[in-house]
Amino acid sequence: MAPPVVTSVSPSQGPPTGGTTVIVTGIDFTGVVIVRFGSIPATSFTVNSSTQITAVTPSGSGTVNVTVTTTQGTSAQSVPFTYSTAPTLSSLSPNQGPASGGTTVTLTGTGFTNVTSVRFGGVAAASFTVNSSTQITAVSPARAAGPADVTVTTSGGTSNALTFTYVAAPSITGLSPNRGPVSGGTTVTLTGTGFTNVTSVRFDGVAATSFTVNSSAQITAVTPAHAAGAAAVTVTTVGGTSDPDDPDAFFFYAALPTLTALDPASGPTAGGTTVRLTGNNLLGATAVLFDGVAAASFTVDSATQITAVTRSHAPGATEVTVITPGGTSNPLGYVFLDAPVLASLVPDKGPTHAGTVVTLTGSNLASTTRVRFGTVPAAFTVVSPTQVTSVAPAGPAGPVSVTVTTPAATSNGRTYTRVAAPAI
Repeated sequence: MAPPVVTSVSPSQGPPTGGTTVIVTGIDFTGVVIVRFGSIPATSFTVNSSTQITAVTPSGSGTVNVTVTTTQGTSAQSVPFTYSTAPTLSSLSPNQGPASGGTTVTLTGTGFTNVTSVRFGGVAAASFTVNSSTQITAVSPARAAGPADVTVTTSGGTSNALTFTYVAAPSITGLSPNRGPVSGGTTVTLTGTGFTNVTSVRFDGVAATSFTVNSSAQITAVTPAHAAGAAAVTVTTVGGTSDPDDPDAFFFYAALPTLTALDPASGPTAGGTTVRLTGNNLLGATAVLFDGVAAASFTVDSATQITAVTRSHAPGATEVTVITPGGTSNPLGYVFLDAPVLASLVPDKGPTHAGTVVTLTGSNLASTTRVRFGTVPAAFTVVSPTQVTSVAPAGPAGPVSVTVTTPAATSNGRTYTRVAAPAI
């Protein structure tokens, strides 16, 4: 009979510590007495058939020839087995990523040959590519937040471990304030968790004008310009992006308020006049101002109407504005008036029939809205702030009190006497 023939071994590499189970393939494996790796016998071997042996490698180094010896002799073929050293890791880039996984990590080191696995905290990488004997590109699997040991395993063994940190996605629990003008520029305080290594703060996908990370639970951001309406606010870190559908993470952009009318447009200096302001985008009003002074009170009736009560104010024209989260409205004029005063009537007597023209003299008469002789309204013309002419209505003989009414008040009364015509 002929000596044995060895044609291949699988695997053909293993760690220098030995212990690799190798399938030796060939012919004439009958009466096997020894299997050697170089000059060192296998730790153990089992003859499976005349063409296959299972052997366990001893410790060794370098590349050695595998031989089989039987009672008929020793194989003479050159079938190498290589003792490979374990790989080493020197760096990970990046060394952190979201708990959801999916981060492409570049592993640098040595001995990246015949790589069988890349693991993150014992969990196999989602995928990996061996770029060279010194570089691997691996995709991190999903894992709970926290540190994870990254290792590379080859036929030479398992590498040292380097730390990859899994970071939880940030979350937003509140915004203050949560509304502001469409022009942007509102400083908003975001509270939440996971505000570490923040890369962006966005309002409906538009980057904040600026932001400052105050702590892992607080960010101060300045709103960008945006159309009126709700905007989802998100924070992005190495751990991912916060939930854009979180109801606590919406900022409401308000349109600039506008005023179109005031009714009435004047009132007494004593205040207390109820003024109806008409306009647009009036919801959420925070103040109604008369020349910068807050109204005594106000009620937002609708998006187009506010009812405000005036405070006391010096006489004269003022500018009325409304402030909402959308900004400050255009101004409209409101006039504070002193109460009218009557000093004299000329003439102060006349017939009982209508038609006598009476000149009323006094002060604060420019905005006269009514002249009465007793309770009877009379036709009138405002001549100046100190003079009104009126036509006395018919009435019974005797004295009657004449008054002037303006938006400020009703004046004091002056006596006009009707004299009956003489009888014959």
